[in-house]
Amino acid sequence: MLTLASKLKRDDGLKGSRTPATASDSTRRVSVRDRLLVKDEGYYQGGKFQFETEVPDAYNMVPPKVKCLTKIWHPNITETGEICLSLLREHSIDGTGWAPTRTLKDVVWGLNSLFTDLLNFDDPLNIEAAEHHLRDKEDFRNKVEDYIKHYAR
Repeated sequence: MLTLASKLKRDDGLKGSRTPATASDSTRRVSVRDRLLVKDEGYYQGGKFQFETEVPDAYNMVPPKVKCLTKIWHPNITETGEICLSLLREHSIDGTGWAPTRTLKDVVWGLNSLFTDLLNFDDPLNIEAAEHHLRDKEDFRNKVEDYIKHYAR
């Protein structure tokens, strides 16, 4: 399973290499699974989503506060902008919460991943959106497209 941690590790590995990665190298590194996820779960393609990030005085001991400013129909983001992403929590059960070694780059990677491989219908923050997806995937897609058309252009 591809996780944010593995994406970051892969990215750090590319930074640490002595020879620059060529476009063909990076293309080869994208797995078939990743391509299918983007194709299958690409509900949000074409949308432009704005996020507000507040960096507290105690950063990097505590995570930044992030809110989605764009109205969105998403199982892990409420219509009022609250975001369910473990690395934005000070403490998480699975151990993937915020740590002083995390950076704002990690936050951006995590937010980006909410639109592809971390899109989670099984443990939603927006239960109505997740249930909608379970009931009728095509209608869910249509509603997402309507939201993008009206709020994310």
